[in-house]
Amino acid sequence: MARPSGRPERPPARASGERAAPAIRIREGTPADARACAEVHVEGWRWAYRGLLPDGFLDRLSVEDRERMWREGFAEPGERVAWVAERDGRVVGFCVTGPSEDADADRGTAEVYAIYLRPEVVGTGVGRRLFEHAVEDLRRRGFRRATLWVLEANERARRFYERAGWRPDGAVNEERIDCANLPTVRYRVEL
Repeated sequence: MARPSGRPERPPARASGERAAPAIRIREGTPADARACAEVHVEGWRWAYRGLLPDGFLDRLSVEDRERMWREGFAEPGERVAWVAERDGRVVGFCVTGPSEDADADRGTAEVYAIYLRPEVVGTGVGRRLFEHAVEDLRRRGFRRATLWVLEANERARRFYERAGWRPDGAVNEERIDCANLPTVRYRVEL
């Protein structure tokens, strides 16, 4: 069932008001995960951005195109790391990190490039565990701070990052084609 925002409803809350966090495994992604990551990518975008980005843009997202992107990404050597969250052997989320791509960043600055989940696990704690794991890995890799970009209108994501201690740093970008050139804001945290 769709909510007025166009997003499908999440699973119902438990009697206590909390959904039980499913048993998950977080591991580094491999080329064998390309299809599953592509599916999460498309499902996650359509759920998270419906009502925020143009419907036509979201409807044209292709799992096949995203799978090709993931296969190429896994094949490229470098410092990017894709973490995947699995539940019952199925990939339900991913988080990609590495050195910051921002022109004003120094070598000690990392970036969380993306984190997406299958809609059915949003609000269950999977995203929080995946995000914390990825950020802790950045600390272990010697980064001193991290940034990420989020669609300015994406209040749900902004609350998620703020609960984790991240804050907007004042930078705004309106030249991200993947966000239909709508304003994105940069968040930052000291590691």
